[in-house]
Amino acid sequence: MQLSDLPRYPLGVLPTPVERLDRIGAELGIELYAKRDDYTAFAAGGNKIRKLEYLLPDAIAKGATLLITAGGVQSNHARMTAAAAAKCGMKSLLVLRGERPNAVQGNLLLDTLFGAEFDFVPPEIFNTQLDAVMQRHAEAAAKRGERAYLIPVGGSTPLGAMGYVNCIRETAEQYAAAGRPAPDVIVVTGGSGGTLAGILVGCAMYWPDTKVMGVLVTVSPIPYPQRVANAVNAAAEFIGLDRRWTPDDLWIESGHVGPGYGILTDECVAAIKLAAQHEGMLLDPVYTGKTFAGLIAAARSGKIARGSNVLFVHTGGSPALYHYAPQLV
Repeated sequence: MQLSDLPRYPLGVLPTPVERLDRIGAELGIELYAKRDDYTAFAAGGNKIRKLEYLLPDAIAKGATLLITAGGVQSNHARMTAAAAAKCGMKSLLVLRGERPNAVQGNLLLDTLFGAEFDFVPPEIFNTQLDAVMQRHAEAAAKRGERAYLIPVGGSTPLGAMGYVNCIRETAEQYAAAGRPAPDVIVVTGGSGGTLAGILVGCAMYWPDTKVMGVLVTVSPIPYPQRVANAVNAAAEFIGLDRRWTPDDLWIESGHVGPGYGILTDECVAAIKLAAQHEGMLLDPVYTGKTFAGLIAAARSGKIARGSNVLFVHTGGSPALYHYAPQLV
């Protein structure tokens, strides 16, 4: 199968720019660029747009009238899924981990504006019974005469991962047009795993000599490298790429999660402030802040060699900054 054979529903403003981060790069002793996927524009931007562009045609083809997905209370994916549903004339139902907060801020505010319905689920239920919860909502919708399309956390399916295979294709074309060599290292968030899987497959197809460093920002019920290996192998099989990965093939930095998903760390706050004050670039507290902290640590420790050409994939998420304001000032 060719990537161009897959139907896409255009949502994002693409291609997104590649920006050189001169000041931080000089401080770290590397040549540093950012792929600004926070500039995808639709619904405040972010990486999930690329996945939804491939998932929406499948939902439409199956006659969906309701998109059901899940995530944290400040989920970027939930926000963009709600907006995509509104754009397509569908309803959305978001299963969110945790209690309904007293203040509706950040992504939750945007979810509300996009007309989403909510089911706030205790963490212990979310972590162990999420599939069953989403299926119950789908069955209830069917009884009302609606047809639900279920999208897992992060839109992380083989079809969704094609959004980031396409991103690497797009970025490789931008580098070639600029006469710039392929990056030595790409740094990206390791969350639900779909973006990372797509980038690994994309690099295998378009930038085979580029290394991919994933920075873990969440916890996983199975060892995270195995989870990503499963995801990347499923994506490779989907697109017809004759290559498979083992956990040992992956570069995962797992020391930057801190106490848990969505819980700020001092190095994350420092990374957010460094990016804002040196480059005018906004990072978020859940994903890109921790990922950029991982990049900084890897450059300073020598895991990313001095003088390397590095591309940071900015996956968006700045609406969540407002929710975390008391911890950032």
